[in-house]
Amino acid sequence: MNFALLLADEIRPDWQTGFLPILRYILFFLIIACSVIIIITILLQSNSSSGGDPITGIQESYYSKNKGSTRDGKLKIVTIVCASIIIISVIVYFITELVNKS
Repeated sequence: MNFALLLADEIRPDWQTGFLPILRYILFFLIIACSVIIIITILLQSNSSSGGDPITGIQESYYSKNKGSTRDGKLKIVTIVCASIIIISVIVYFITELVNKS
């Protein structure tokens, strides 16, 4: 039996043993921070109704066209950005887990 091949199978590069655990901790805390930010921004947003004017039936207004520049619009953008960061971080986290186990 060739013991050199068995030992060579267990040797891992330095970047894999040193960098990946640190990256996983960073990604974990990034996910937690973004989750807290999403909870806070959702609680700060005002309740928006999707219905239009009951008399005229018009749903478009100056406010609805320029909603992105208001406080609620900015909170919505922050929510979307944090959700995207969470999705990307979770994918990268599990890729690092697969690399570590192989």
